[in-house]
Amino acid sequence: MPVAAVRDRRRRPSLAAMPQPILRTATAADVAAVLGFWQLAAEDAHRPADSSSALEALLARDPEALLLAVDPASGELIGSVIAGWDGWRCHVYRLAVHPDRRREGIGRLLVAAAEDRFRAFGGTRADAMVLDGNALAHHAWRAGGYAPQPEWSRWVKAL
Repeated sequence: MPVAAVRDRRRRPSLAAMPQPILRTATAADVAAVLGFWQLAAEDAHRPADSSSALEALLARDPEALLLAVDPASGELIGSVIAGWDGWRCHVYRLAVHPDRRREGIGRLLVAAAEDRFRAFGGTRADAMVLDGNALAHHAWRAGGYAPQPEWSRWVKAL
């Protein structure tokens, strides 16, 4: 392991000593902050740009779908996930963690909250949208028990 990586690990407080983020659902008042957060923390390649109107439509249709992680001390948005339920399938989108707060378990907490939401609906299997080239995300999703499904491919069409 490179010496710099060891030094960085030593400076970071233990996860047990860190206050747990507050998990809550997003509201219309969060739209601008979420869009700004996604510009910083989310992969944006190969998909349409996010918009206030799209996010407002999500919140109007399913007010509890967008889950946020907020730092309890600063109130700063540090994570997000969309736990989409269409009445049939469970879909996880837009899992994002602030770059300075990764490897603290925030993503794991958000995914667990999404899975709890799905179980409450009677969901039995969740799928996650993960970019093929995002190796860091692959590691995180595998650690959470997810695996690629090689016999399926996602087909898309812009509308």
